[in-house]
Amino acid sequence: MIYFIGIKGTGMSALACILHDLGYEVAGSDLKKHFFTEEPLVARNIRIDEFNASNIKDNMTVIIGNAFKNDFCEAKAALENPSCKCYRYHEFLGELMKDYSTVCVAGSHGKTTTTGMLSSVMNQSKPCGYLIGDGSGYIASDAQYLCVEACEYRRHFLAYHPDYAIITNVEIDHVDYYKSTEDYRLAYEQFAKNIKKALVICGDDSEARKLDLSVKHYWYGLEDNNDFVAKNIIESTTHVEYDVYFENKFIYHFNLPFVGKHLIYNSLATIAIGILEGLDCKDIEIGLNHFKGVKRRFVVEKHGDNIFIDDYAHHPTEVKVTIEAAKKRFPDKKLVAIFKPHRVSRVFHFANEFASALKLADKIYLCDFTSIDDKEEGIDIDITYLQRLVEGSRVIPENDEGAKILATEAPCVYLFMSSKDIYGLAELVKRYQKD
Repeated sequence: MIYFIGIKGTGMSALACILHDLGYEVAGSDLKKHFFTEEPLVARNIRIDEFNASNIKDNMTVIIGNAFKNDFCEAKAALENPSCKCYRYHEFLGELMKDYSTVCVAGSHGKTTTTGMLSSVMNQSKPCGYLIGDGSGYIASDAQYLCVEACEYRRHFLAYHPDYAIITNVEIDHVDYYKSTEDYRLAYEQFAKNIKKALVICGDDSEARKLDLSVKHYWYGLEDNNDFVAKNIIESTTHVEYDVYFENKFIYHFNLPFVGKHLIYNSLATIAIGILEGLDCKDIEIGLNHFKGVKRRFVVEKHGDNIFIDDYAHHPTEVKVTIEAAKKRFPDKKLVAIFKPHRVSRVFHFANEFASALKLADKIYLCDFTSIDDKEEGIDIDITYLQRLVEGSRVIPENDEGAKILATEAPCVYLFMSSKDIYGLAELVKRYQKD
């Protein structure tokens, strides 16, 4: 039995699905409240218990979610049981990756979407498994490739030794752990040393350009000083097309169903890996056109006269590009941004950047911190710390009262942004409008 402590976590649920698909007996525990990540677990009839130390049995292999400290009741029970073999999530995943030709996607932003694109493309060549930070994981018994989202939090990605890797950007995040841009860059330099074949890295990112890299690497971007360059870009409200040049030589003209500059970067990185692995460009284009998006990354739903967009954006750069993409996709509609932050250190450190990004929307609503890991010692703030910097913004509760307030904005584009469970408020707004 492989038992997951915190099985509804995004990476944990994906890994649980993979192991189930490989034939292992899998179960786990978590909070009773509903999270979107539990849906693939339920579909596979994977048992989900409520937290209790008695869930831990002799001879289990126990995977402890990274959100849980060693003194958490179940973690303590597992670690103190000599018959249990215990791993942290990233440790177990690092071992699993050794059985496949692996591509990791790292970076401050864009990891999840790029990993999803990559798995769709690589599957055009050989059977491909994937583990994505939206809670999705799948692998077939004959899989040869494995595409993995590799998170830099607390240097967890150093447990991975991929054949290839993508680094989408190196803009500092997780400021509860990384106390300087220098240490953040060092973590990526350490990760790069684990790569066996080649690294594809965004050359338009100024912080990435500062990395000291010894591994074979290729820069990608829109500027001419990159190895892989997207040129002659044509954007519409539904598609983008561009020419790809590799080492100053025209390779192929791609026509893709994406909107937003960030998706140009994500798709270009994916194309670069495909080319390095020898895939035909037509197959790469087919794979990218088959990509239907990932959960909680710019998921668009029409509801009457309104548009609802759900996105995982939780860093100011992500908030900015998400608002810009929404304005490009729906240029003639009022844009109402609803933002719920994660971790007080992130808001404290990036408050001005968050404010600047949110002001791009027509109306701004804010929700307070509610997650178990939001609060941090030495930082005593609430959502009003950010509200004071965003003129005209309003704090609302995540209940019927808040839903009624938001419903008065109709018709509009509702853009819900958070790495936490803000989608519950969106569902309340939809139900209220039905009334």
